[in-house]
Formats: sequence, structure tokens, C-alpha cells
Amino acid sequence: MINIANAKTPLLSGLLAAGLCFGAAADATQLRFASGTPPGSMGEIAVDEFIKAVESHSEGEIQVRGFIASLLSFMETPDGIRDGIADLGTVLVAYFPSTFPTTTMFTELTMSLAIQEATPKQSTFAYTGAVSYFVMNHCDACMDEHHKENQVYLGMAGSPPYGLFCTRPVRSQEEFEGRRIRVGGPQWSRWVTEFGGTPLSIPVNETFEALSQGVVDCTAHNLPDLLNFMFIDVVTDITMGVPGSTFGGVGTTINRETWQRLTEQERESVLYGAAAINAEIAWQYLSEHREALRQLDERSDEITMHEPDPSFQEVTRAFQEADLEAVPERYAQRHGVQNGAEMTEAFTEVLAKWMDLVEDVETRDELVQLYWDEIFSKIDVTSYGL
Repeated sequence: MINIANAKTPLLSGLLAAGLCFGAAADATQLRFASGTPPGSMGEIAVDEFIKAVESHSEGEIQVRGFIASLLSFMETPDGIRDGIADLGTVLVAYFPSTFPTTTMFTELTMSLAIQEATPKQSTFAYTGAVSYFVMNHCDACMDEHHKENQVYLGMAGSPPYGLFCTRPVRSQEEFEGRRIRVGGPQWSRWVTEFGGTPLSIPVNETFEALSQGVVDCTAHNLPDLLNFMFIDVVTDITMGVPGSTFGGVGTTINRETWQRLTEQERESVLYGAAAINAEIAWQYLSEHREALRQLDERSDEITMHEPDPSFQEVTRAFQEADLEAVPERYAQRHGVQNGAEMTEAFTEVLAKWMDLVEDVETRDELVQLYWDEIFSKIDVTSYGL
């Protein structure tokens, strides 16, 4: 029998240290983070960054376990967070306009980025910062609709600009008319209809097959998804500049009861994780945008990049301006959103400020620090979400 009191062997020392670690882990607050993102994707990388940031900031007092494409699908996540199946999750807010109507309205305001001719960097970094800041500080209705679903909002991220990925050239309104276009949001559906196309709502994981079998002629997407969903292996022609806008609403939420059980210090650590995950999503989007351009350059003999005809750009810009102006009234009629016009105007001003704030950001760490300094560190953990 080993005399534990007198044992000095490295093996026993290691076992004792492991026992202490297990004890510390057992005493730590345990959280579960569910995301419907595919394994190995930028979404999983972002969840990993959240986990590392929270555990580091809390000095191990919070332990987070990630569940990737296992515990909850994207369509199950809002209800799963509400019911406590997971403590945290990735909520694609734009998919649930009836549940989060006011918050979803802001995902359609990304048309303003196209109108302002924002760069991919500005579109991705600035929208993420602006919408996270605005919803957390200036949208009581957004807070209420999250609280009604027993969850607390922890920010949202957006994508680079959208273009058309096609199996034939689509450069003009004439070439566009009659085409079947897969779309992932109402603003793009309205644009397709406006210019004589047929919008089709197809799950993103079925879009590759739809393109390869000719069910759709094009899909409206951002360049990172050209790689994430392997559209690069089936499309032959890409036209950027139309329809414009970005996908907003890659949100993170936490179960409200879980949030309320946390200490103030633990809430602060979760907010630090929120800064990290939103920055990581935005950073990954921009990095993959640039990688997609690099791969397209290598495959220029297989895939042709087009600029839309000036006349097509001009009528698209007119549509974007009119559609953006109509968003508040549309949400008022369909979802009962109040003060939409005032919120839209205020948000547009915040977005313009954030386009300046992100201009000098050059690294992932700088982006995390910017979101932390300007948004999440300023949240009052004694009252937010309680």
C-alpha cells in the first residue's frame, strides 16, 4: 500500500494535482453552449473562442462545454435556450421574425451598408458593433422580446456583402429576368421579385444540390459561403455588387434564469466572452471573404467574376433606398413594431459612427478589444437582463 502522506513520486504528485484540478472543475460554474453550426466551420471556431475567453476571464470559475451540431439545430435553438436544454446558443435571429420582431428589423437595415458603399471590412465589423451596441443600449422592445423567451441578448454579428453565385452569366436586368434565385432573407426576396426573378427559399445545406441539378440558377450569398458550402465547385459565374446588403443576425443568447443565477463577476466574464465570439464571427467572415477571392483568382479559368451593368446597379440602388425606407412600416403592419422609423434613423447614425471606429482595426485582438471597450464592458451587470 502506498503511504500517501510520505509519497514523493512524480506519478503520485501528478495524481494529486489532477485531483485538485478535478475538484476545482467540480466547484466551477458549468455552462452548455449549443450551436447548429457544422463541425469544423467558422461557427465552431467562434464558439471555441467564447469558451476560451470566458474561462480565461473568470480564471476558471466558469467552465463552458460546446455542443456543435448535436444538442440543438439552428431551428431548435431559441426554444432550447428558453427551456434550459442549453444555457447559451447561437440564434439566427432573422429566421424568427415572429419571435424577435424588433430585433429582426435591424437585420434588414443592412441595406444601408450597400447604399453607403461600405467595404467588406466596414460591412462586417461595423454592423456587428453597431447592432450589438444599439440593441443592448437603445432597444427596450428588443430586450423585452428576448426576456419573454427566457433569454438575454449577448450581441449579433453580420457577414460581408452579398452577390449572385450562378451557373450562367447574370450581369444585367435582362439576363436576370426569369431566373430562379435562392434567397435567405425577405429583403433579397423582394429584390428578386422587383426585377423579374423568382425567389426560392431553400435550406442552405440543400443549395449545392439545387444549383447542380438546375433547380435554381443562382444563389444570393456572401463569398465566405462560397467555401463553407462548397458552391465554388458548382457555380460558373459570380456577380458581386447586386443584390447587396449582408446577412445580419448571427446572435448569441443566454438562458435568462442561468444569467440571473450567475454572480456579477461571472456575468462580466460571460460578457467578455460575448465580445470575443462576436469579434471572432466577424473576423472569420472577413478572412474567408479574402480567402474566397484568392481561390477564385486561382480558378479564373473555371469561374468568371462579373461586374453588374451600370444600369442594373442604378436600379438596384434605387430599390435599396426605397426598400430601406419602407422597413419600419412593414414591421409595424406585420409584427406590431412601434417607433420603427425613429429607431431606424438612430441606428443608421450609430452605424455611421462604427464605420469610422473599425477603420483602423488590423487584428482579431484589436477587434475584441474594441467591442469590449465600446460595448460589453459598459453593460451594468447589476441590472442588465434581470
